[in-house]
Amino acid sequence: MLFSRNSHIYVYQAKTAEKQKENREEYRIFFLQVQMLCAIMRVSTSGYDRWRGRGNMNESIKAVHLTHTSGALSDVSAFGSSATAHAVSFHCGVPSYEPTPLADLRHLAAGLGLGRLAVKDESVRFGLSSFKGLGASYAVARYLSQYLGLSEGEMTYEHLTQPEYRAQLRKVTLVTATDGNHGRGIAWTAKIFGLFAHVFMPKGSSAERLANIRGLGAEASFTTYNYDDTVRHAANLAKEKGWVLVQDTAFEGYTEIPLWIMQGYTTLAHEAAEQYGEAPTHIFLQAGVGSLPGAITGYFAAHCGAERPVITIVEPNRADCIYRTAAANDGTPHFVTGEISSIMAGLSCGEPNPIAWEILRDHADHFVSVPEWVAAKGMRILGNPIGADPRLVSGESGAVTTGLVAELMQNRSLDYLRDRIGLGKDARILCISTEGDTDRANYRRVVWDGLYPSY
Repeated sequence: MLFSRNSHIYVYQAKTAEKQKENREEYRIFFLQVQMLCAIMRVSTSGYDRWRGRGNMNESIKAVHLTHTSGALSDVSAFGSSATAHAVSFHCGVPSYEPTPLADLRHLAAGLGLGRLAVKDESVRFGLSSFKGLGASYAVARYLSQYLGLSEGEMTYEHLTQPEYRAQLRKVTLVTATDGNHGRGIAWTAKIFGLFAHVFMPKGSSAERLANIRGLGAEASFTTYNYDDTVRHAANLAKEKGWVLVQDTAFEGYTEIPLWIMQGYTTLAHEAAEQYGEAPTHIFLQAGVGSLPGAITGYFAAHCGAERPVITIVEPNRADCIYRTAAANDGTPHFVTGEISSIMAGLSCGEPNPIAWEILRDHADHFVSVPEWVAAKGMRILGNPIGADPRLVSGESGAVTTGLVAELMQNRSLDYLRDRIGLGKDARILCISTEGDTDRANYRRVVWDGLYPSY
């Protein structure tokens, strides 16, 4: 355990050494048994460890706590009542819209020693198996309204799809970079508004996710770049060809559309707040570039003020740019560079969205970086409910927050972090399962075959 502090920041790292030592010894004994069996059967053991998918045993759960001092905080009015009402009103006019369910996992909460644990299930959003269609559709609708010279009140699905605009809108071509879910949201948005779309995916992305995007009519292809360089590739093409870049991260000279995307996510936050009833005491949010957690944090900060829930941001060890930025606490973003390989594909981003980071810096409380097996644990928990709890099919990026909550409550080496966050019998927790099994083959490798065991 490593713990350090200064006036503004607490850093906590749980190596979980005892657990890892125990796991290694258990695995050593088991592997010797496998070797003996394979010797009898004349079968090679090469690749067995790779099949087990244990990953890097040096990966650990790391956490940073930021204490918010008095002074000017980042403005969250863009996620307040007026902006939320506008986003909700637009989405309600989309024919396939309906609020996604909030799964109340009462038996799991009781088993973990929590007051309440509810998970918002985004696997059924617009038939896209993720929340991304909310931001994509709202941002594109805002852009099209400006393009056509329409008033704010005319920004409705019904109005934008009028035959009189069809010829003008066919001149609009969208372009984006994605690991899969955002691109699928863009492809669907292009289809409902009658637009062309080009989608680029980083190397190593899922072939199934590529096929899903193409199935909606968009042009889609793999690049030879990582995610962040694929974003730059899409941005360059937008400049060269006059396409409209619809990206959920901001950079210098490009902030309007990313903010619109984030505002589109407030519909999710509004639904969750209404469905939860009593206010949650804690919210756990996963982060890639940070747009979703920035939007949800902004919403609760704007609507609840000082009474907002305790907010914890979760990232994979292998792409924890927001955690690193929080840990450095030096006023500059910190990137994860090079090739990023995580089962949490939707979170495999190396550069934080500066709009989102400002909100998270001032209004989120804890930043946690986790190993791969935490996401796998969450997938298995949600897919195998206790008692009468509903079953959730949650993908790698969707399940990581539930996996972390469970680990915090079950692993004694994490007692300090659990207490620091304030989890116990009075805690009312909200998590968001941001995706379903968007890569079904990998989902089965984790849930069926035990890839990335958490014992």
